[in-house]
Amino acid sequence: MTGYTIQQIAASLGAEALGDVSIVVTGVAEPGRAGPDDLAMAMSAKYAAGLAQGSARAAVIGAGMDWRALGLQAAIVAPRPRVAMAHVTRTLDPGPIITEGIHPSAVIDPSARIGAGAAIAPFVVIGPGVKIGERARIASHVSIAEGAEIGDDVLILQGARVGARVVIGHRAILQPGCVIGGDGFSFVTPETSQVEATRASLGKSDGAVPPQGWTRIHSLGSVRIGDDVEIGANATIDRGTVADTTIGDGTKLDNMVHVGHNCRIGRDCLLCGQVGIAGSVTIGDRVVLGGQTGVADNLEIGSDVVTGASTIILSTVPAGRALLGYPAVRMEMQVEMYKSLRRLPRLAQTVAALQKAVFKSDKTP
Repeated sequence: MTGYTIQQIAASLGAEALGDVSIVVTGVAEPGRAGPDDLAMAMSAKYAAGLAQGSARAAVIGAGMDWRALGLQAAIVAPRPRVAMAHVTRTLDPGPIITEGIHPSAVIDPSARIGAGAAIAPFVVIGPGVKIGERARIASHVSIAEGAEIGDDVLILQGARVGARVVIGHRAILQPGCVIGGDGFSFVTPETSQVEATRASLGKSDGAVPPQGWTRIHSLGSVRIGDDVEIGANATIDRGTVADTTIGDGTKLDNMVHVGHNCRIGRDCLLCGQVGIAGSVTIGDRVVLGGQTGVADNLEIGSDVVTGASTIILSTVPAGRALLGYPAVRMEMQVEMYKSLRRLPRLAQTVAALQKAVFKSDKTP
């Protein structure tokens, strides 16, 4: 495993190195489990207390911490610990082992173009007209359908599926099992459906709707993904009906996120685990949707919106809002609503006591 000196790691962080900066580390570990060749992540007093149980010689520590008192031979001072962790883990992450070149078991259409330095693992299938960028790494059992374009330095991991005409920008990462460019979930009935009637009347109408089947609206568009995007394991992004579904530069999708057809998602967004976005939703830049957030179809969410976990968005959201609850309301309002809900049992007891006092009174009102 490749090792790095404390000085090299500190230089990559733009951080201060203290003590014996020539110490070489080959991995990172929690303080209590760190060995002599590990860099312990002891960036607060809470974690630094575990150094006594481990045998780390060097650690990343927070500003103002006394590295000598912690028994260390060297330290890297990180004013912003989680940023330091991002850089340290990137430096020490060996990444997947995918041998450069094309494995003999890969099935590649003769019309596909493979960039210089690309690595294509066993049992990969690449369709007609596909373009693979330079230094792209494609792990085993990946399939890339006809006409797709993959940028430079892209990493596509085991079992991912890239559909027809999908465009993926530079340095994107696709985690195992994700599906990019599946058919959009779009169906219509010959006459007004029960769903349309319910939506129009908000459930007030009990009018009978004749039985009828669903007719598929075919997805002729595809998916266009920007640079530096990451797609989590088993996430799915549906292609557009006519225009492409789009994901902006720098956006990150967690595992099991679903993005419906025709969606437009901006730059540097974070969509956490199990977020579900219905079709034709437009999302601005730097939006963070907490785990299991749901977004109804045909809505607009402004830039810099943040939602708590399990929020359900049923209407358009202005930029900069923080939302929580079902249906989504301002976060501070949802907290007050929850506090009021917790007071209901006590309030019910008070009302019952007052009723009892009134009904037992001998006085006639």
